[in-house]
This record gives sequence, structure tokens and C-alpha cells, in this order.
Amino acid sequence: MTEDRPKKALRTTGLFRTKSVEQSMKDTDEPDTKLRKDLTSWDLTVFGVAVVIGAGIFTLTARTAGNVAGPSVSLAFLLAAVACGLAALCYAEFASTVPVAGSAYTFSYATFGEFVAWIIGWDLILEFALASSVVAKGWSLYLGEVIGSASPIVKIGSLDFDWGALVIVLIITVLLVSGTKLSSRVSLVVTAIKVAVVLLVVVVGAFYIKSENYSPYIPPSQGGTTEEGIHQSLLSFVTGAGSSTFGWYGLLAAASLVFFAFIGFDVVATTAEETKNPQKALPRGILGSLAIVTVLYVAVTLVLTGMVNYTELAGDDSTLATAFALNGLDWAKNIISFGALAGLTTVVMVLMLGQTRVLFAMSRDGLVPHSLAHTGSRGTPVRITLLVGGVVSVLAAFFPIGTLEEMVNIGTLFAFVLVSIGVVVLRRTRPDLPRGFKVPLMPLIPILAVASCVWLMVNLSVETWIRFVVWMAIGVVIYFAYSRKNADKTIRAREAANERDSK
Repeated sequence: MTEDRPKKALRTTGLFRTKSVEQSMKDTDEPDTKLRKDLTSWDLTVFGVAVVIGAGIFTLTARTAGNVAGPSVSLAFLLAAVACGLAALCYAEFASTVPVAGSAYTFSYATFGEFVAWIIGWDLILEFALASSVVAKGWSLYLGEVIGSASPIVKIGSLDFDWGALVIVLIITVLLVSGTKLSSRVSLVVTAIKVAVVLLVVVVGAFYIKSENYSPYIPPSQGGTTEEGIHQSLLSFVTGAGSSTFGWYGLLAAASLVFFAFIGFDVVATTAEETKNPQKALPRGILGSLAIVTVLYVAVTLVLTGMVNYTELAGDDSTLATAFALNGLDWAKNIISFGALAGLTTVVMVLMLGQTRVLFAMSRDGLVPHSLAHTGSRGTPVRITLLVGGVVSVLAAFFPIGTLEEMVNIGTLFAFVLVSIGVVVLRRTRPDLPRGFKVPLMPLIPILAVASCVWLMVNLSVETWIRFVVWMAIGVVIYFAYSRKNADKTIRAREAANERDSK
């Protein structure tokens, strides 16, 4: 078997040369770039719940109910969960078949080749870095509400310096350098706190539900749109159909909006290389975390829209606390703010963890400097973690990211589409590989996953698509100017090592 591996290292040449699964697995044994296998299926489930339950459950639910979907926001969460669930099945098969760091990047390298792998890796760099920065700024806002006496934002000349966002990113960077297992323990404690707050919200709020608030469940469409030009969705721009508030179209638009709340479960796949028994633990962690958060999200939306009429949640400032304040439960606001603060802490942590593991896989392949892949005595990529921590802290501390949040969404959906197609390709090209989990009803499930993700993508704004295309174009320039040549050197070194091993 060892003699076959050198022949399988690369399947093609040029832009679409693939890296075999055998070679990916072999690279995980290199002493200088070896990650420690510390994580169990429980750790992975905690990571998944930790990253998904964040600001979405505390703020997005109320705004979407009041402005777009009414009480049917609970159904919108279910539709978004179905799209995520279909993609999650594909991630589970890939991760159990190729338990190597890098998630969608590694999967794409094994199926579509180097150029597509670079594109998806470049996409994930944008997704995780931007998401980490945005969530860190959100954490800082809630910190301001909790401490009350001082603002976490101070003026330095003409710049706004967000010291709260900087502090949380630096603390998390230290935790990630210290080891993935320590990070998972901290994540477990904080996740337990925020889940307890969510359950408290559901239990207390259930006593204030009025059945008449659920009628009409899908409010009649109001038609019209205030968004024009590049600010409208790609679907509206292409078809000229316009948009609408409420009604069935509003429900479908709400599903695209609340998809934000599910972003992050795919981060579980980036820890594949650090997982004990990945064939069983990864599918359990991915699917288990998604099931838990879906139940919690639907429960919260049912309580929220049952406590108050959806019209009272209209506007941009509505949060989960709004419904409690309208019912005279002002004490709940502080508890919800505390829960959101805890929630966002683990979201930043797991997003940064995902960012470091994608860059780690890319550096090991030479698409970014190979020296970054060096792991320290604790079995973590210290150099990459410090680099990511530095970039995210600067973005979070000084840049108003606001309007770029949708780019996190489009990046994630793009990755979901490639993984869903890739799992079909790998079934056909490598049916011999042992799979700890298999997607049922192949190829129907991946096809439905692609269709649902593309639908959500076309409901994003034109300006988001323009920014995404520009970022991808920058990535193409970097690939041809640096990454392709550097990867050639890494591949030649790898082939030479394979030849020595086979003798």
C-alpha cells in the first residue's frame, strides 16, 4: 500500500491537479506540522453549538419577525435549517472520509483540483476573518450594555478605537495558542451559560404567550420595496419582480436572512485532524450541533411571536429583550444581554479556530508560506494563530464592518455548494475509500443542497455579489503571482519524499 501512495499523490497536472486523500492523510503525520488529536464527538458538538448560537438568536429573530415574516419567522428558521441540514450531510461524509484540517478547502483539493481549492480557501479566509471581526464588535456593544458606566469605544484622532473588541480577540488568541482542548473546555462552560439563558427565555416567555398573536401566521403581502439598484437582491435585479414584505415571498426572503443565524456549524469540519475517531465523531458533532440549535431557534421564535404582536417588533432596534420589556419584564433585559455577551465570546473563538485551520492546511500545501504551518509544543499552529489574531484585532478595533456582514453569508453558501457537488464527485472517482458516514439518497440530497443554497445566494444583494467577485478576482491574481509557483516547490519536495519512502 505504501508503494502505491507516491503514484496517487497527484491525479492531474496544472490548474486542476488534485491532491489524493492518501497524500492528505500522510501529511498529517509530518512531525513539524502535526496537530494533536484531543477532541471527541462531545467537544465537536459543543463547538458547533458554541459558534451557531450567537447574536442571531438575541437580535435577528425579532427584526425578521417585525419587518419581513411576522409569526412565520419560525417556519423561516426551519427552511434555513433544512438548507443547512442538506449541506451538513455532505460535510459529514466528506469529513469522515478525509479527516484532515481545512474543511471545504481540503475537500475541494481532493475533488476539483488546486485552483478551485485555492478559490474556496481564499473565500473561507474572507468569511472567517470578517465574521470574527463583526462578532467581536457585537461582543463589544453588549459589553457596553453590561458595564453601563463606560463605552468600549474611544476616539483616537478621527478614528474610533474599539478597545472592547480588541480585548476579546486578544484573550481568545491566547486561548487558541494554548491548545484546542483548553479552548473546548472554555467553550463548554460559556456555551452552557448561554444555553441556560436561552432556555430561561423560553420557559419564562411561555407564560406570556397569547394565541391571537399567531394570527395571521403568514401576514398578507404588503408589496413594494425600498431597495433599488445594487441594494436590491440579485433575484429582484435580474427578474425585475421587485420584493415584498410579508406574504409567501417575505417568508422565503426571511429564510435567506435568518440563514445568518446558522453560519458556523461547518467550522466543526475544520477540526477533523484534531479529532479522536473522526469517522464517527465528526458526523455526530456536525449533525448533533445543527439539530440542537434548530430546536432552540424555533422555540425562541415561537415564544417571541406569541408574547407580542409582530407589528410591535417592527424597526431596526427590536431585540429579544423588546418582547420582554413590552410585557413588563424589564429584568429580563440584563439577563439577555449577559447571555448574548457569553454567546458572542464562543462565536469569536470558534470562528478564529476555523480561520487558523484553513490557513494551516493551505500553508502545508504551499499555497501560502509553508513556514506558517509549523506547530508548537502544544500541537497548535502558533504562527498562524498569532497572525490571524493580529489581523482580526485590527479589523475589529478600527474598521466599521457593518455593511460587509452579508459577505460572510455568500462566502459560506459558496462553500456549501462546492462541498455538496464534491461529495458526488468523490463517490464516483474514489468509491474504494472507507466512509464513516454516507449521505443517504445519493445524489438527490446533494442536488437539493446545491439548489437550496443557490436560492439563498440569489436573495442576497447585488452589491454583496459585486464585492464577492472583486475579492475572488484579487485571489486569482495572488494565485498566479505567488501561490501556484510556491505550491509547485512543495509538490516537488513531497514527491521526492514519497520516492524515498517507497524505496
